[in-house]
Amino acid sequence: MYIVMLGKPGSGKGTVGKMLSDLLRITHISSGELFRSYIKRAGETGKKIEKYVNEGKLVPDNLAIELVEKRLLEQDCSNGVILDGFPRTVKQAEELNEFLKSNKCKIDIAVELELSDEDIIDRIVKRRVCSNVDCREVYNLEFRKPKQEGICDVCGSKLTQREDDKIETVVQRLKTYHETSEKLVEYYKKQELLYSVKLNIHSGKTSEDVAIEVKKYLSK
Repeated sequence: MYIVMLGKPGSGKGTVGKMLSDLLRITHISSGELFRSYIKRAGETGKKIEKYVNEGKLVPDNLAIELVEKRLLEQDCSNGVILDGFPRTVKQAEELNEFLKSNKCKIDIAVELELSDEDIIDRIVKRRVCSNVDCREVYNLEFRKPKQEGICDVCGSKLTQREDDKIETVVQRLKTYHETSEKLVEYYKKQELLYSVKLNIHSGKTSEDVAIEVKKYLSK
């Protein structure tokens, strides 16, 4: 099964995607984590990606497509994947479709998490991430606090704020989303693959609730 997670930056795609990965027993691929892994390796590719990420801009289509397709060929993706943060443009979606078709696969569903810009900004600036690259657990200083301030519950590593979670970068990322990714939602809607979940930070609906809701929908 191949699932695409859609939504604004900070809408919870990563958290819900990981939970669905556990529920469905298929690999979760975060394009953000994939790109950051190249940044840490340095080299020319890493330097290019870092510049785009830190400015809140999208990694260019050709580069994003190349890196994601390379990842999809790895053994742990043979039974399907949950793609979080990719595709982000219609061109990327079209290229992904062609790649999957050549491997006799297809996108089964595109899950959109809908959240207002105001809620997104409030959520992201309060987001903290485990510094351990093998953990990367995500917290929120308001509604998903760690048991010990600044420390990951899972592995005990220090929590940090990502460079692209600063408010100026978040505003730019939202601007980029509205200019490009909204067309992507329409693209999947026209293919009758879109499943939307409306959210707000005060609704009380947790990421676990959303993951279970999506799983139930898929089972139908």
